[in-house]
Amino acid sequence: MKPTLQTFYQEKVVPELTKEQGYKNPHQVPLLEKIVVTTHVGNAGDRKQAVEDATEEIARITGQKPSISYARKSVANFKVRAGEAVGARVTLRGNHMWEFLDRFINITAPNIRDFRGITPKSFDGRGNYALGINDQSIFPEVELDKIKRQLGFDLIFVTTANTDDEGRALLKALGMPFRENKKADDAA
Repeated sequence: MKPTLQTFYQEKVVPELTKEQGYKNPHQVPLLEKIVVTTHVGNAGDRKQAVEDATEEIARITGQKPSISYARKSVANFKVRAGEAVGARVTLRGNHMWEFLDRFINITAPNIRDFRGITPKSFDGRGNYALGINDQSIFPEVELDKIKRQLGFDLIFVTTANTDDEGRALLKALGMPFRENKKADDAA
């Protein structure tokens, strides 16, 4: 069974963007390829346990087991040795991706304290969007009394869009709650 958001994309977003952007073919409409969720434990004294906690949290949030990221170089100032575990990441595709995006748009994003929308400025020039979240407690899958340490996450939404405007139009059509007020963006 297809996720609700994927059906919405195929039935509503593709015809809307085809008409709005002037595409001649529905296959020209940008598509969300994957969502990458990453975290880095930083300079935690007990880095090994922190990576295990981060892996557990990402698995609970995404429903998929993450891979562990290792340091490529030793950096004395950060007390990191080459080959040491420093973070975790998971790449969501297919049904997992659509379901995660649906939960993020409708449940998680409104849970952000003082939420007025997310900034529409974090595009990379090729239609991909990156979003930083500094607290895992906004995700409903996280049990607040089991949080051992505060973790921050980066969410990267990778699209097939060629420009930032196409990527922004795609995410906005999917329901991404972008901030509307231009003056609030300039102040942030």
